[in-house]
Parts: sequence; C-alpha cells; structure tokens
Amino acid sequence: MTVQFSPAAGRDRFVGSAVSRVDGPAKVTGLAKYAGEFAAPDLAYGVVVSSAIAKGSIRSIDASAAEAVSGVIKVITHENRPATSDNPEDYQDAVAPPGAPFQALATDRIVFSGQPVALVVAEDFETARYAASLVRVDYGVVAPRTDLAAQAPESYDPPMKRSGIKPPPEPWGDAETAFDAAEIRVNGQYRMADEHHNPMEPHASTVVVEKDGTYTVYDKIQGVSNTHDYIASAFGLKPEQVRVLNPYLGGGFGSGLRPQYQLFLAMLAAKDLGRSVRVTLTRDQMWSFTYRSEALQTVSLGADRSGKLTALRHDAVQGTSSYEDYQEVVVNWSGVLYDCDNVKLTYSLAKLDTPTPGDMRAPGAVTGVYAIETAMDELAYATGQDPIQLRLKNYTESDPTEEKPFGSKALKECFREGAERFGWSRRNPQPRSMREGRELVGWGMATGIWESMMMQSSAHAVLTADGRLEVGNQTGDIGTGTYTILTQIAADTLGLPLDHVTTKLGDTQLAKAPVAGGSWTAASSGTAVMKACRSIAEQAFKLARGMDNSPLANADFERVVFSNGRIELAGDPAKSVALTDVLKATGTAKLEATGEAAPDKDFAKEYEAYTHSAIFVEVKIDEELGQVRCTRVVSAIAAGKILNLKTARSQILGGIVMGVGSALHEESMLDHRIGRFMNHNLGEYHVPVNADIHDIDVIFVDEEDKANPLGVKGLGEIGIVGVAAAISNAVFHATGKRIRHLPITPDKILADD
Repeated sequence: MTVQFSPAAGRDRFVGSAVSRVDGPAKVTGLAKYAGEFAAPDLAYGVVVSSAIAKGSIRSIDASAAEAVSGVIKVITHENRPATSDNPEDYQDAVAPPGAPFQALATDRIVFSGQPVALVVAEDFETARYAASLVRVDYGVVAPRTDLAAQAPESYDPPMKRSGIKPPPEPWGDAETAFDAAEIRVNGQYRMADEHHNPMEPHASTVVVEKDGTYTVYDKIQGVSNTHDYIASAFGLKPEQVRVLNPYLGGGFGSGLRPQYQLFLAMLAAKDLGRSVRVTLTRDQMWSFTYRSEALQTVSLGADRSGKLTALRHDAVQGTSSYEDYQEVVVNWSGVLYDCDNVKLTYSLAKLDTPTPGDMRAPGAVTGVYAIETAMDELAYATGQDPIQLRLKNYTESDPTEEKPFGSKALKECFREGAERFGWSRRNPQPRSMREGRELVGWGMATGIWESMMMQSSAHAVLTADGRLEVGNQTGDIGTGTYTILTQIAADTLGLPLDHVTTKLGDTQLAKAPVAGGSWTAASSGTAVMKACRSIAEQAFKLARGMDNSPLANADFERVVFSNGRIELAGDPAKSVALTDVLKATGTAKLEATGEAAPDKDFAKEYEAYTHSAIFVEVKIDEELGQVRCTRVVSAIAAGKILNLKTARSQILGGIVMGVGSALHEESMLDHRIGRFMNHNLGEYHVPVNADIHDIDVIFVDEEDKANPLGVKGLGEIGIVGVAAAISNAVFHATGKRIRHLPITPDKILADD
C-alpha cells in the first residue's frame, strides 16, 4: 500500500518551495572537505605511474632511481605487489557490468592506455610525484583496437546482461516489410563522440590506518557502501574493519558510481605499509577510466503521408572494454516514446582496447534519444509536419515495450507550455528562412525521457529533548541538493524549523542506502526519511496523549498536524503541545526510528513510470566562420512533485549545459594508431564555459504521480536528455544541412556536402 506524503503528517511549509542549500555555507567557506583533503597522522602520499601504451605487456620495469630518492618509502609494481584475493568475483562492485573487473598491478599485461603500472609512495606528494617520473618501463607493444567503426562488424549480443539494464524488447510486427512498403521513409546513421565526465574534483582516496588496526577510508564515490563492500571483498577484511565516508563530492556525473583504481592502490599501500596513504589522480589520469562510449546508430522510420509511423527500426553498436561487457539502454527509448505497429530494436557490443566505459549522466538515453529525436525531425520535414504535431500524432499513453500504461505522463503539457514560452508559433518552418544580421537563426525541438525509479533504502532519525532532529543514511549528495531536500522532508514531517534539522550523509555507519545515481535518490532516501520521521511523530503523539491534562488526550493521529515545533489538533491550534514539552514531561531523552523504503510492487505490476520533457532551442550560426551559438533554451519538465524549486531548477540547468557540451563541444579524441585519448586535459577537451551559455528557461509542469509516497520522479538525468537532438535540429533549421555526427563543430558546418 502506498502512503502519500501529505499535510496530515506535517504542513508543506518547506517541501515545494525554493529553499537555499543547507550545505551551501560549508562549501563556499571551504569548510566542506573532500576525499583528498582529510588529514591523518603519518600520512604518506602515492602517485600513480601510467602506462605509455594501450596494449601489450611490461618487459621490464626499473624503479631503482625512484627508490633512491630521499623520502620515497616504496615503489609498488606487479613484481612486488602485496597479495590480495585471486578470485575475480571479489572485485565485482555493486554496479559492475559482467566480466572480470580491472585489477591494478595484477599482471604485466597492458589492456588500456594510461593503465597504472606502478605506485610510488613517499613522505610528501612532491617527492612522490618527482620519483614517479624516474620509473622506467620497457614495453612489448601490440597494435590496439580502439576504432569502433572498424570493430563494429565483429559486434556481438552480450551473453550476460548487466543487472538493472533492460535489453531491447522482442520485435513486434514486421519492421522490415513495413519500412519497404512505407509511403515516406527516413533512414539515417548517427554518431556521438566519446565523452569524459571531467568533474571538478579529481578522483582521490585517503585511507587512514587506525590504532586498532581498522581502516577509515575517505573516497570519491557516489555510494560509500559500494566502496566498503569492494574493499572488504578484495582485501579479505571483515565489514566492521572498514568505515567509508564521503560527506561531499565535487561532481561525479556517474564517474563515481564504481570504485576506481586509486582506491585499490591507496588501500593496497596502506595495508602493506601499516600507515595512512592518500592517492589522488591527475587530470590526465582522469582519462584512464570510465567515460561515455560512442555508439554507431541507425534509425529507419516509415510513415504514411500524414506522418503516422508504420515502421521503426533502431540499431546500435556500442564500444566496451576487452575485459567487461559494459551495457546501456540505448535503443529501447524509441519503442517507449512512440506508437508504432512494427518495431525492431537491436543493441550489440564491440570489444575495444580501452578502459571500461561507465555511466555518464542519463547513460544510454543521451545517446539513443539523440538518434531517434533527430530522425523524427527528419521525418517531420519529409512529411511536411510541424515537429510537435508529428510527435502528437504518434503519441502513446502506454509503454508499448511493456504493454502497460504510464502511471502519469504530462508530456503534452510540456509541449504546450514549452512551445508557448519559447514562441514556437512564430517559427518559419522553411530551413534558412530566419536570419539576424550575419547569422542564420534556427529553432529546433526534441522530446526527453528517463526512467522514474525507486530503490530499497533506509534512513534513521533521532529527535532529542531540545527539539533538535538528526536524520541520515549512507547515500551521497553528489551536488544535486540531497542534504537540502532530506532536511525539508524531515522538517515538514515533524513540523520543525529547518535550522532544527541536521542531515548526515555519506558514511557507512549510517543507515543503509544505495549509490546515488539514476535519479532515484529523492524517491528512495526521501521516502525513507519521511517514514522514519513519521514513526517518531507517532511515538511523540502517543506520549502527548498520555500526559497529564493533555489537550490531545482524545485525539486521533490522523487528526493532528505537526507545526512550529508543536503537535496540534487540526483546525484548533489552541489544543496543542510543544514537542520539547512532551519529551521533558515524560522523561524521554530522545525518540528514534528507522524508516524503510522500497519500490511499490503493486504499482510496478500495473504501470510504467518515466519522466518526460520538451526542449526548445534557438541557435545562431555565423555562416562564414561556422560558429554555432546556442542562444536560448526552454525546457519544460514533467517530473511529478518538485521538492525544491531552487535545487530542481539548478539540476535542469546543469543538465542543459552538459547537453550543450554533447552537441557542440565535447569530444574525447582517440588516436587509433596508439589507442590513446589525445586531448586529455581541460585545455584541449572543450566543455561549455560561461560565454557559451545564454538564456535558459526551466518550466515544471504540474504532474501527480503515485509511483512512490512522495510523488517525485527524480531530476538528475532528465535535464540533459534530448538537448543534443534539439540543438542538432535547430542547426538544420538554420542551415538546411543535416549533421548526424556530434559534436557539431565549425569544420562540419563549413564542410562541403
């Protein structure tokens, strides 16, 4: 049974309003500490030596010059690496794809460029860095395979599916025959470049060896439980021997979902040396692990002359590493978005000599929705339809892939409100018809979609006699505002001021919670916090009823509200009692409770849950220089209940900026001769800067959803999905030139067709 969050359990004074981040002061004053900033007595520093080749083996490694440097404690290589588990399954983390996870310094084999080949540990960072430059490695080189297009003919259907990732559904109808018979046909190939996450905070781990032989680990991770379980498993430790903390994370975007190799190396050195060790990766080394892999996609659409789809095919080949079968949901979105009687969706992998790709904000959806939404724009022109009208003509109120209705879907309102705010009705549909001075002007739009998910989670709450409330669990605040929304939920449930509530996150000594990702944190941890606080409310009410001369002696719990630190009879504030008085009068030092949250299985049997969006974009293009400016974006979002208007808007803004990056800027360039990403720094890897971002308008449409007690759907991913397609479609409208390979850079604008 779903229990809805309602004013009956506390007046909505904070939830739904624009509350500033409660962790903001700590961040702007420097009080917030990150994984690479925690101090420890006798702390040593490790610096990673990275491989200079992408594939082959280490013939010899000479660390003598490094070891001779004063202050160097040890140089660890595959030749003297301390023993850890030899079972590959012990290195499987909570979100690992099928395969054998990479183990640093395990053998002399090189499987990707930048792979760690040594760790230099010294008394200070500068000494370790200098000594690392003295390590000499002789390699046996094998020609790497890093070109996805070249490897695509050898692609395969992964035999073992990644947990939580839906494979493409079985085809329905006959897409090939229907496409051949269609009155209107569109067929296009679409590519997105490899992209790297590049959060501002580099990946770092500080392993503190405590006096009792236990370990306290500060790790850049989006879920401390993942780091904890990984360390315990790989190093054969008991769970109680390891505590992991990450109270703050300076951007992850998915790169922090899995434990990265600096964690393993820091733990390896600390356990071996019996002293605390910190390992921080350089910006260059941030290109040596997880990234958004490019995909080669083909979309074939058949329609009648009115624009009604009669055939839909979406095929994708995506790269993975040589040692793991990383998988995303890429093509499924096409089957969910549109109503069509003949659909075939396929997805396969190609082995590359690169690190295993990883989840990057809205993994799979950014890639797949770009292709289908660009193809739909092409179909709109081919049929003479307005892009919005074409989408409405093929609109569906149910998920064809699961044959279940959506629990809620306010996408039509997104189209209406977004188009009205943008001024879409003033658009001249003819390409190259709009100009401003020397610039061509283009207007484009696209749809966005992301799963609305909830994971099993728990939270603990403690109310003390002074009216102070503490809530918390293991989940992390990855920059989304989790500290703030959990504080809001707790404050409203017990009717307390915000400054009377403290939220603690990112500590394995707190209540169990999943990694922060997938846009499920608000629904999962938020519901757990609400239930924990509701349990405290029930305990407090029971105590209040039993007080001498209690004004609530004959009241029912359903008829009271918690407001301004008091329990009061609904509609009669005179009959009330302060929470502090309840605890003091009954001699209660504190009330505490643990709340458990889990997906509603009954709801899932009947309905599918997704967030939706409509993105409208204006671009201006200098025809002589080929420069594209994204001058205006309107994004209309349907994501259920909005807990915090300020942090929610911030999430969408961030997603849009990343979408602009995908469309116009970001490209990790591989030199396939040596298998190395060549622009491995922020000088050559272009991300949007202030000058690239102009007017962004965010609309939250009203939508009620019952997939979880809070009625929320999550916002971390939906903001980026569809943005690249909308920009690509606007570029076509401006120029009449369809560019199907992202990013859209000046050379592609200026190139001859």
